Amino acid sequence: VCALYPTDDAETIRKNYTVLMRDGRITGLVEKPDSIVSPYAGCGTYLFTPDIFRDARETPRSARTGRLELTDVVDHAARRGAVVLPFVLSGQYLNVNTIEDLNLANFLCRTLHFEANRVSLVIPAFNEADSIGFVIRDFKDRVHEIIVMDNCSTDGTADIARTLGATVCSKPLRGYGDALRQGMELAAGDIVVLVEADATFRAKDLGKLLEYLKDADMVIGTRTTRQMIEQGANMDGLLRWGNVFVAKLIEALWWGLEPRFTDVGCTYRAIWRDTFHKIRGYLRRDDAAFSPEMMIEVLRLRGRVIEVPVSYYRRRGGTSKHSASRWHSIRTGLRMLRLILSKRLNLS
Repeated sequence: VCALYPTDDAETIRKNYTVLMRDGRITGLVEKPDSIVSPYAGCGTYLFTPDIFRDARETPRSARTGRLELTDVVDHAARRGAVVLPFVLSGQYLNVNTIEDLNLANFLCRTLHFEANRVSLVIPAFNEADSIGFVIRDFKDRVHEIIVMDNCSTDGTADIARTLGATVCSKPLRGYGDALRQGMELAAGDIVVLVEADATFRAKDLGKLLEYLKDADMVIGTRTTRQMIEQGANMDGLLRWGNVFVAKLIEALWWGLEPRFTDVGCTYRAIWRDTFHKIRGYLRRDDAAFSPEMMIEVLRLRGRVIEVPVSYYRRRGGTSKHSASRWHSIRTGLRMLRLILSKRLNLS
C-alpha cells in the first residue's frame, strides 16, 4: 500500500514520486517525474507484506544514485503484477528536504492551534517602582502569566507587582541576563515574552511579535526605526548606530545562516519555550550580553530569528543599568563584542 497525496501542484509532484494507475491499482512508480502523469504525489509511507523482500532482491541498484531505492523496489513489484494499492491522504502534506521546508512545516503546525498557546511574560526588575505598575497593567490582559524577577529592590517594586497579580521572585540576581534566564526557567507558557520594567516598550506591539512567531523560533524587536522612537527616549545616534554595527557583525560572522539584524540590545522579544530549552545550556552571560547571546545560540541551532520594528519610549523614572552614560554604553558594547567573537571562535 502506498500513501498518496492528491494535488494539482506540479512542483510538489516533481519533488516526490507519482504513480501509474489502472482499475484502482498502482501499476508503476515514477520517481521525480519530468512530466505529470497523475494528480498524486507519493508521500514515502508504505505498508508491505513479506513478499517485498523478494522484489528487493530482484531490483537493480539505481543508475542515478547507485543505491537500492525503495521506490524502485515498489515499482518492480507493481510492474510484475503484484497487488499494489493506493491510500489517499487528506489534510496538508509537506516533504521536508531543506531548511526552508522545515520552516514551512513549523509554520503550518504552529498556525493550526496557535491561539491555544499560553504566553508568559518575564520582567527583570531592580528598583523600578515608578514604572512596574504601568508595565503590568499594560500587559496583563494580553498574557496568561507575568513573572517579575526582582533583584532585591528596596523601593517597593516587588510589593507593587504582587498587588497587581504578578508572580514575583525576589532574590539576589547576578544581573540582567541571570534575571531573564531564571525567569524563563520559571515560565509555564508555551511562548515566553521578555520586556523591560521601565515602560520603554508597550503591549500594543505584542501582537506583532506573536504573529511573526508563527514563522520563527524567536522574534526580536528592533529600536532602530527613528519614526518609532519617542522623543526623549534613551536611543541617541551613538546607541542606535552602535547597535546596528554590532548587529551587522553578527550577520557577517554567521552569513551562511542569512540573519538580518539591526539591534542587539532590545529586550522585547518572544521565543518558543521549547526553543529556549534547546539553547538554555549555552546561555551563560549574566549581563546585557545575554541579549546577543540568545540570538547567536538560536542561529547556531539553525533556528529562524526574525526581527521586527517596535516602538521605544522614554523610561519612567530611574536610569538605565546599561546605558546611563556614554561610558556605560561603550562598556556594554565591548562586552557584547567579546561575547560575539568568543561564540564565533567556539570559545564559549
